[in-house]
Amino acid sequence: MRTCTTDPISGKDVTNLYSAPYVIEGRGDSALKVYFETEANKADYLGDELEHPDQDLNVNLDNPQ
Repeated sequence: MRTCTTDPISGKDVTNLYSAPYVIEGRGDSALKVYFETEANKADYLGDELEHPDQDLNVNLDNPQ
């Protein structure tokens, strides 16, 4: 699991990881644990929808010659 100790909402480093709120994104070795300064920042983060611009693109990787 990877760990991010920079609050993505405030941009500040979270130093007290024992009492800081966090979210785990994903599973297994590629999971990401994101720490927050406050519960409010965590709620803001969870309220933001993720963008997936690649889902709207049709990609054809076939290269027939």
